[in-house]
Amino acid sequence: MTIKVGDRIPDVTLYVMSDQGPQAVKTGEFFKGKKVALFALPGAFTPTCSAKHLPGFVEKYGDLKAKGVDQVACLSVNDAFVMGAWGKQQNAGDKVEMLADGSGEFTKAIGMEFDLSARGLGVRSQRYSMLVDDGVVKSLNLEKPGAFEVSDASTLLGQL
Repeated sequence: MTIKVGDRIPDVTLYVMSDQGPQAVKTGEFFKGKKVALFALPGAFTPTCSAKHLPGFVEKYGDLKAKGVDQVACLSVNDAFVMGAWGKQQNAGDKVEMLADGSGEFTKAIGMEFDLSARGLGVRSQRYSMLVDDGVVKSLNLEKPGAFEVSDASTLLGQL
């Protein structure tokens, strides 16, 4: 079942890259008491994700913060090493937390898995954005496969 507005984010473990290597992040703690702009995408270093999706959130970071967002986070079914390298390459810096869902545990728990095995990519995340307030989904923008029309930073900004 796909997560929907009003649902609570499941408590699973994701990873972020730090100077000491991959660090575990429990979603229950990450989302607790914060307003988070979360967006997910099929894969780091992929064309639309690298040219539009992540750069849009980096660019709109200040606007999102001004509207009350405490944290901006990017999630993908990639490992922490890949997400860390991609964040550096994209100049995400301290603006966007790069969350690695390497085994797809979070993605499967919210019903957002997308099987791209036929293209040699395995099971990935669908493209979406959501506003999560203290662990509860307040808005959700799910893309149709192959589209990039509603999960962008400007759309989420307009919902604040």
